[in-house]
Amino acid sequence: MAARNEVAEESVDGPYYLEKVLIPEDSEDDYKYEEVSVDDDFSITEGEEDLETTVKSLQARIDNECTTQRVISARQPVPKIPEVVDDFLRNYLVKMGMARTLDCFQTEWFEMLQKGSLKTGQMELIPDAYTHNQLLDNELKSVKIERDSYKQAAFEAGETIVKLQRERDFHRMQHKRVVQEKNRLVEDIQKLKKHYASYEPALRQINEKYQTALRQKMLVSLERDRAFSQVQNLDSTFHNAQSTPGTRTTLKAANHPQERKKIQPSQEKGTHPPCDNIASHDAMKDPNKCTKHPKDSEFPASTRVNPYLPQIKALSSHNIKSSNFSLSKSFKAHTMAVSCLALHPRKMIVASSSDDQLWKLWGIPEGEMIMTAEGHTDWLSSCSFHPSGGYLGTTSGDSTVKIWDFAQGRCVLSLEGHIHATWSCSFHSCGDFVASCSMDNTAKVWDLNSERCRCTLRGHVDSVNSISFLPFSNILLTCSADKTLSLWDARAGLCAQTFYGHNHSCNYATFNVTGDTIASCDSFGVIKLWDVRNVSAMVTIDTGPHPSNQVAFSPNGQMLAVASNDGSVKLVEVASLHLSSLSGHDDAVQSVIFEHTGCLLSAGSDGAILIWS
Repeated sequence: MAARNEVAEESVDGPYYLEKVLIPEDSEDDYKYEEVSVDDDFSITEGEEDLETTVKSLQARIDNECTTQRVISARQPVPKIPEVVDDFLRNYLVKMGMARTLDCFQTEWFEMLQKGSLKTGQMELIPDAYTHNQLLDNELKSVKIERDSYKQAAFEAGETIVKLQRERDFHRMQHKRVVQEKNRLVEDIQKLKKHYASYEPALRQINEKYQTALRQKMLVSLERDRAFSQVQNLDSTFHNAQSTPGTRTTLKAANHPQERKKIQPSQEKGTHPPCDNIASHDAMKDPNKCTKHPKDSEFPASTRVNPYLPQIKALSSHNIKSSNFSLSKSFKAHTMAVSCLALHPRKMIVASSSDDQLWKLWGIPEGEMIMTAEGHTDWLSSCSFHPSGGYLGTTSGDSTVKIWDFAQGRCVLSLEGHIHATWSCSFHSCGDFVASCSMDNTAKVWDLNSERCRCTLRGHVDSVNSISFLPFSNILLTCSADKTLSLWDARAGLCAQTFYGHNHSCNYATFNVTGDTIASCDSFGVIKLWDVRNVSAMVTIDTGPHPSNQVAFSPNGQMLAVASNDGSVKLVEVASLHLSSLSGHDDAVQSVIFEHTGCLLSAGSDGAILIWS
């Protein structure tokens, strides 16, 4: 019995009684780990360029996180599975094979329980140490797996750092190279600026000389015309004086060479001879003027008056509003884009040129095709009727200008001389000359009788995009991609005036019916109206940002139509500057013209011609 009591006391107070299991925080190597907050982000600074230092810092971070997690998990309460003391002792004795001690324990336990001397209330529960150890083993395995994943992530991060360092070094090298090239370019630009600055006085002096020579040329031209008129007056006086007896002696003296010098002292003082000798005077400037061809045509006098001015003044009484226009007819004219429209001088016929290398004649307003022909080897850029109405001039990307005879239905003349694509052509009102412009920065005046170039207009520094004669005059209007417009004397091939004001490439320019106003458009949709007499811009209208391809005045000059690249036709009332749009094309509008009665025709990249009435 005493032995049983000793066993019981040893069971209660002995080493098998476990209340709490604690894992010490300190490890065996006494290394003090620092807690790292979860919110701290790892970032690579410029100083951490050494790979070994970075890997070590990553490894220390991983170890700190693992240690912190183990400490936190150890401090957390282990789920208790309670077990009574007697069951714990029985299980232990069975496991150890101590059968006799178990019999003694059972005998004494139940004897005290029967006597009531066993105080079960003072006994406590024993946690299951085995279960607790199993949980710790599982946690240790998960920590090891997590440690391995961190090691793998650290290794991949190390490789990424090496790759990023190589890319950084490469970009640094490229940046240094770009900086060196930029510095070199800045030095070159500064040198060029200094170099150009040294030319400014010479350029200013040359420009002054050019302006002076131009003014002198214009004065000489005026003096020449005045002298020519004086000669005509003297001739008429001589013819009238032949019937008077008292003047015969004067006529004889006038016909004598010695006396003629006295009668015409102006020629001794250096007055220029009549117009026929100007070509030989300017032969040094243009090889086309070296010799006078026997079939060369003569330019008409500049004092010719437009015979249609009374009709124009009559039309000016009719007020046309942009809101009155509406689409009356449309028809498919070409399989490709229509580049230009031209109106017959007298009949209701319109010509169209296209990128499909064809030109066609159409009867309006019905829209029936009258004639078509091909002969150019590239796209057609424009077309223009001869003043007689029996011929058509076309320009093309093959750098030629061709003249077509409607009666023969074929090309009767091909003018070659431009070295790049020709953009536009215009006939003189007399019908003996045609002017063309090209991408080679020049314009040419061709003589249709001698079939040769009479003069080349040089002055623009970029592509000359349009050219047109002022009706019943020898004045030519050109516009260029160099943002300028110029007026030329077709007889002498000299530039008389230059208009500055556009900020972008000029696509087209044209006169109004009276010839005192010019309308021009550029590649940003800006429209300008110029005063020819004052050589200044009167009005600027912004229809952009889409380019404007062509402009056209109405017959009375009160309306301005603009072919816009946004697929619409812009209408500007010149008096009020009211702007409106006509929509109907499926693509960019390339050309607009007004016909004789005031109807508007437009053509575009969709290959269609629309009639607005």
